[in-house]
Amino acid sequence: MTAMRTTRPPEPGLENASVEEQIIRMATLSHERLPMMEVIFDRFALSLGSALKSFSSVATEVTLDTFEYMSCSEALESLPAPWLVAVSSARQWDGTLALVIDPDLLFTMLETMLGGRSTQKAEWKPRGFTSIEKRLATRLCDVVLKDLTEAFADVAEVQFSVDHLENSPHSTVLAPPSSPCVKITLDISVEGLGGKLVFVIPNMAFESARAMLAQSFFGGQIGGDSSWQALLADSLQDTDVDLVALLHELKLPLSDVLRWRRGDVLDLGIDTESEVTVSVSGKKMFRAAMGRRRNGSVALRVTQELNGKDGIPHDGSSD
Repeated sequence: MTAMRTTRPPEPGLENASVEEQIIRMATLSHERLPMMEVIFDRFALSLGSALKSFSSVATEVTLDTFEYMSCSEALESLPAPWLVAVSSARQWDGTLALVIDPDLLFTMLETMLGGRSTQKAEWKPRGFTSIEKRLATRLCDVVLKDLTEAFADVAEVQFSVDHLENSPHSTVLAPPSSPCVKITLDISVEGLGGKLVFVIPNMAFESARAMLAQSFFGGQIGGDSSWQALLADSLQDTDVDLVALLHELKLPLSDVLRWRRGDVLDLGIDTESEVTVSVSGKKMFRAAMGRRRNGSVALRVTQELNGKDGIPHDGSSD
C-alpha cells in the first residue's frame, strides 16, 4: 500500500511519515490569520506600481504573488542566499522586519535608471553586492517602505525605515526561529523584466497592532472614510418600501377567541383619535394620527418617531 504525502515539504524528521502524522504535526504549528493585513498588502501592491514608476521613470507593474503564514526560520530559509536583505524598523511598534530584494529586480532597476533597456534577463552569478548596488537598494527600499507606511495609515500609526543591509537571508536574525511570521511575496515587472520583492514580518513586530490587523474585512474603505455612507444613502433615496399601519393590538383569552362566530362584533376599545403604529419590514418606525383628505383617501400625520426596534421614541422627536 502506498503511503500518502502532503504537497508541502515535510517537517524535519517527518520525511517518511504518513499524512496523518504530518497533519498532527502541522496542527501544532497553526498560525493566526490576519485578514486586515492581507487587504492592506493587496491594496499596497496596486499603489506601489505608481510609486516605483515615479522612482524609475519606467512603467512598472506590481502583483501580490503570495501571502503566507509560517515560522521565521521557514521564511528566511526559503529565500535564496544571494538575495539582499534590508533589515527595517517599524517605529511606534518597536519591531523589526525584513525587505528582501531579488538580484534580478535590483539589476533591472539599476540598468533602467542608468538609461539601459534590456530585452532579456541577464545571467547573474552569486557574488557580493557593490556599494553602488547597495545604495540603489537602499533608495528602492525607502520608496517601498514609504508607500507601505501610507498603506497602513488608515489602520495603524506606524513608520517603516531601513536600518541596515544584510547580504543573505540565512544570516539575518529578526526573531526567534520558531516564532510565527508572515511572508509576503510581490512580483514586480519593469517593462517585462524584474523580479521578486519579499517581506518577512515577524508577529512580534506588530504585537501592539495585532488586534486591529486580525479583524475581518467586509469591503468598502479602510479606516475612517465615511463617504460610502453618503453614497449608500443617496442610492436608497428612490427605494420603494411597504408601510404597515397597526391600528391596535388586543390580548384575549384563547377560550374567548374559540367562541367567536360569524357576525360577532368585537369591541377594540379605541376611538377616532387613537393613533396607529407604522412599521417597515417588522421594524416600528413612527406613530401617526389617522384622518381623511378631501378626496376621501385615508391619510396619516406623523406624531412621533420611533427607533425602529421596540417602539422607543427618539430623543427630541417632534410631530
